[in-house]
Amino acid sequence: MDLRRIMETVNMIDNENLDLRTTTMGISLLDCIDSDSDRACQKIYDKITTKAEKLVKVARELETEYGIPIANKRITVTPISLIAAASGDSDYVKYAVTLDKAAKAVGVDLIGGFSALVHKGYQNGDRVLIKSIPQALKETERVCSSVNVGSTRSGINMDAVKEMGQIVIENEKIDPLNNGNLVIFCNAVEDNPFMAGGFHGVGESDVALNVGVSGPGVVKTALEKVKGESMDVVAETIKQTAFKVTRMGQLVGQEASKRLGVDFGIVDLSLAPTPAQGDSVANILEEIGLESVGTHGTTAALAMLNDAVKKGGIMACSHVGGLSGAFIPESEDAGMIAAAEKGILTVDKLEAMTAVCSVGLDMIAVPGDTPAETISAMIADEAAIGMINNKTTAVRVIPVPGKDVGDSIEFGGLFGYAPIMPVHKESSAAMINRGGRIPAPVHSFKN
Repeated sequence: MDLRRIMETVNMIDNENLDLRTTTMGISLLDCIDSDSDRACQKIYDKITTKAEKLVKVARELETEYGIPIANKRITVTPISLIAAASGDSDYVKYAVTLDKAAKAVGVDLIGGFSALVHKGYQNGDRVLIKSIPQALKETERVCSSVNVGSTRSGINMDAVKEMGQIVIENEKIDPLNNGNLVIFCNAVEDNPFMAGGFHGVGESDVALNVGVSGPGVVKTALEKVKGESMDVVAETIKQTAFKVTRMGQLVGQEASKRLGVDFGIVDLSLAPTPAQGDSVANILEEIGLESVGTHGTTAALAMLNDAVKKGGIMACSHVGGLSGAFIPESEDAGMIAAAEKGILTVDKLEAMTAVCSVGLDMIAVPGDTPAETISAMIADEAAIGMINNKTTAVRVIPVPGKDVGDSIEFGGLFGYAPIMPVHKESSAAMINRGGRIPAPVHSFKN
């Protein structure tokens, strides 16, 4: 690498908020299954603390050697509904507590995989795990939970959609911030390094190291140099910038995997914002030419951004996966927060944007009196977008007790804060209470 490129990378890190958002070790727990839950939990603890013993140490070494900040060190595990089903226990809280204990022991920020996959139906372990989510999140600090309620190949499990709306409300009664650690998916992926939706899929190797890159600030700075140019130039600029950022992620991921003696999994190309100024996806869209994110043209600009990021990333790395695109959380992006406070960015507009970006309605704060059926209907809408478009969508929504439109809630850290967004008052209860399944779309049949 020549001096110019070295200095370019240094500037990205020092002045443009470039970091490696996460190094995430995925660990299979299939060999920890045991009919005795105490034995199973001990096996889980032993495997995680053995396999991930050096994860944080290696990440810190690489930060020092390459000068690249790694914001989070994380672990994902096999969905616990699959592991705990053999036990016959009536709740799986002890499994969550074990994950939390192991995460603290190895020093990672978060651990994902208190999860269930119910897109086509429930097995007994799924039912027990879902009912355990509120108490599990109450008793843990670093555990993240996710439930997949739909897929393009199988349709949408509306019974699960209804139940997850109720679970969100149960979380609200305990601690609304617990909903920040819960994601409801359609088309969940098996190699996602980002939280709260990460889990280690059954098709993955025993242990793998996945990397999530970031860099909204880098993209915005690059676009500042092409003001007034055509959209072709804008797309090409984003693509070239994504290439550079992804190369950095691949370098660190491969070296970390080598030092840890585990498989290198994927680089997730997602642009993940933070509340810090200059680290905003919304600001990228505004640099493209919008007075404010949320106005007309936002969806088109976001679609181009997402596509250009992927095109640049897949040229830079042979192993791309996870979610890979632009995240649009309400609370974690200073530009999104500002637009929401002005009433320019609404839940309806965010829903439209999710048709062309990564994930979905993310970290959306809503009034505390929002009914469970309304939450379920929001989940159903997002699942439908994912199912029809054959993409991953999700909902991470946070009803806040005692708060209404015009108020806000402080999350802290990377979560930032969020203004309370209005939701439609008209009821969706009759639809949600029908239950059953929304059939898979006609284009899902590909065999």
